Amino acid sequence: MIRLTDIHKQYENGTRALKGVSVQIDDGEFVFLVGPSGSGKSTIIKLITGEVQPTEGRLMVNGYNMTDISPKQIPLMRRTLGVVFQDFRLIEKKTVSQNLEVAMRAVGANTREIQRRIPYILKLVGLTGKENQKVTQLSGGEQQRVAIARALANNPSVIIADEPTGNLDPARSLEIMSLLEKINEMGTTILVVTHEKELVNRFDKRVIAIESGRIISDAAGGYYNNVL
Repeated sequence: MIRLTDIHKQYENGTRALKGVSVQIDDGEFVFLVGPSGSGKSTIIKLITGEVQPTEGRLMVNGYNMTDISPKQIPLMRRTLGVVFQDFRLIEKKTVSQNLEVAMRAVGANTREIQRRIPYILKLVGLTGKENQKVTQLSGGEQQRVAIARALANNPSVIIADEPTGNLDPARSLEIMSLLEKINEMGTTILVVTHEKELVNRFDKRVIAIESGRIISDAAGGYYNNVL
């Protein structure tokens, strides 16, 4: 579960990125976070992943109190999260399997675990048979599938997808979003940050809209509020 309670965030340059944000995302939910550039979406993600701390308020992430978390606990908290980025952030010189292996080794997985889990994940994301290809040999849509597979490598309870379809055409974007929906149906919480109104509106999910550092709507039904 992710819970923000009256969160304020002011950066050192004086920018007030968040102004009293309160929102809760329960285990197993699929949520879109939408809003214009500069609205506070990226700050919320940075708070959840522990890159920054709130100026005021209380933030809980998967049982960890992020407003009072020790440096030693942050890596443990991050193991409960998988993050997918718009620009993929894959290791280009490595194969598909090697990219997943790096993520698993980073949290101490042994060879047996790696050999068991990687084929399962690649099958889940539709990349069986691609394991020995360099990521540079793949299409953009396939590279994003690798990024999702890497995010899933350590079996996180939450996947955060930050503009995951920003570099893809509409057909590939729909495929990626459908894949995230499938992963959600298996029990993983999904938080998708996006600007793409038409894509959001195709899915009957909860939509949280933020503008100027404040939540302006929070409703189920997959409708991206036209005021944005």
